[in-house]
Amino acid sequence: MKISIFGTGYVGLVTGACLADVGHHVLCMDVDQEKVDKLRDGIVPIYEPGLETIIQHTTEAGRLTFSTDTEEAVNHGEIQFIAVGTPPDEDGSADLQYVVSVARTIGRHMSDYKVVIDKSTVPVGTGDKVKAAVQSELDHRGVELPFDVVSNPEFLKEGAAVADFMKPDRIIIGTDSERPRALLREVYYPFNRSHDRTIFMDIRSAELTKYAANAMLATKISFMNEVSNLAERLGADVEDVRRGIGSDPRIGYHFIYPGCGYGGSCFPKDVKALARTARDCDYPANLLNAVEKVNEAQKHVLFDKVSHYFRGELSGRTVALWGLSFKPNTDDMREAPSRTLMEQLWQAGARVQAFDPEAMEETQRLYGDEAGLQLCGTKEQALKGADALVVCTEWKEFRSPDFAQVAAALASPVVFDGRNIYAPEMVTRHGLTYYAIGRGCNQFSVAE
Repeated sequence: MKISIFGTGYVGLVTGACLADVGHHVLCMDVDQEKVDKLRDGIVPIYEPGLETIIQHTTEAGRLTFSTDTEEAVNHGEIQFIAVGTPPDEDGSADLQYVVSVARTIGRHMSDYKVVIDKSTVPVGTGDKVKAAVQSELDHRGVELPFDVVSNPEFLKEGAAVADFMKPDRIIIGTDSERPRALLREVYYPFNRSHDRTIFMDIRSAELTKYAANAMLATKISFMNEVSNLAERLGADVEDVRRGIGSDPRIGYHFIYPGCGYGGSCFPKDVKALARTARDCDYPANLLNAVEKVNEAQKHVLFDKVSHYFRGELSGRTVALWGLSFKPNTDDMREAPSRTLMEQLWQAGARVQAFDPEAMEETQRLYGDEAGLQLCGTKEQALKGADALVVCTEWKEFRSPDFAQVAAALASPVVFDGRNIYAPEMVTRHGLTYYAIGRGCNQFSVAE
């Protein structure tokens, strides 16, 4: 099938590459000429395992192309995916200007039937706005052309997005018409061979499903972080608690790992947007507001531990930081806990020596002018002469370090583990003081 995708960000690129990989002919359109030129040359602007390889071979095969020509994109495919950004406004609501702009573009250039699909994460009611935008352009042109609007939200985890697209848990399609149902069954047929994962529903339900899914996962994280803070004060070990409650199949082990807060492009934005939607229809959404509040507070926990250990005397100290991206297997630093920690350390007069396997370039872009930041080529270089080690992201290469080497390199033998990736006894037997999240009244680390 011929498919057009507007937007070559995270969702657009993964969607386009994976659809082209199963045989569809996909044109990805973006207004950024430099970005399009790089993609044509095989240079992928984001880090996502497996994505670059797929883009290269589907581009070489001629099934995946890139363009800045909006008219070409509209004329290319009967299926038109909108996968542009929906950044949060100051009030927390999703900014739909780019989504509506693409809808108007489609209406301005279409000459036959189109299925206009909202792939971006959008608030409930966006389908109506997209339909109105397309129709207004058709009315302005004085033409009558058929089209359908569909909600087909993405459920892609950064770091595992290709696998998620190729082997989806579910494919949500919101439509009120039979014609797009048939077309989208054909689009997604290659991903449904073992069993049909498609769930059809109305457009508004599909839009709400995406927000509800992310809000539910964020709620589990914030709940576990709340429990971790309670465990710390009660002398309990949150890791034992996690295993205890996770063994209940009604709860499960997914998303109940305590840590230093969630970040990224989805959870923070989507929780705020859903809370804003609730306010707009006069519903208080107390739980959603609490989820966001707990997460923001959790991002300060690591700094508080470091400050307490050094009795508030951080000026002139150097902190080694392992992990800058908001999660492993991505270079995304949006809303990352590492950013909150670094900014607090700099404000307190401390320096940061940081390493991340993939997010160094993004850190340089964000904080290149910060005098208190030194980006290091390896995790070992980040340790040299530092007063403490803080782990913010649970990259695999951080999970089993040489703790004797860590102890020898640090000026103060102390480790702050923001993701609970270490067994306390493995750290402390090398003479290191160990602080974690929710692991019982600092029972593995006592600041003298």
